Amino acid sequence: MRHNKKFNHLGRKHSHRAAMLANMSISLFEHKRITTTLQKAKALRVYVEPLITKSKDDTTANRRVVFSYLQNKEAVKYLFGEIAAKVANRPGGYTRIIKLGKRANDDADMAFIELVDFDENMAKEEVKKTRTRRSKKATAKAAESTEETAAEAPAETPAE
Repeated sequence: MRHNKKFNHLGRKHSHRAAMLANMSISLFEHKRITTTLQKAKALRVYVEPLITKSKDDTTANRRVVFSYLQNKEAVKYLFGEIAAKVANRPGGYTRIIKLGKRANDDADMAFIELVDFDENMAKEEVKKTRTRRSKKATAKAAESTEETAAEAPAETPAE
């Protein structure tokens, strides 16, 4: 029976798994995106998201709790500084997992996991996707009307 076996053990003992997830989360905070296997990425998401949520409330108790997981002062400082400022208004979903296909040598499913608010390329693409044909026509008409009003306005002469 599968009672109380909700998370993937990743073929490791508890101490090895905890150390691996801590190291991966430190790398994720440092580099904003890491490439790993799909199962490790899913396990890392469960590990990292509560830490990011704790970092939104900068108290001594929360810093100590996060440090007990990460054991790295620089990562805790960076998490409570830059990352917490970026995700302050986000209610959750701080990471994104994108599948990359299979690894060549052992056919393992690969993916990269990244922090959502730090991906500038996806933010630029989202802006492009939101525009429709109608919005282009409306913006073109608005641009024409501003050009006409600028042409009708008298030219200002410099004061002497």
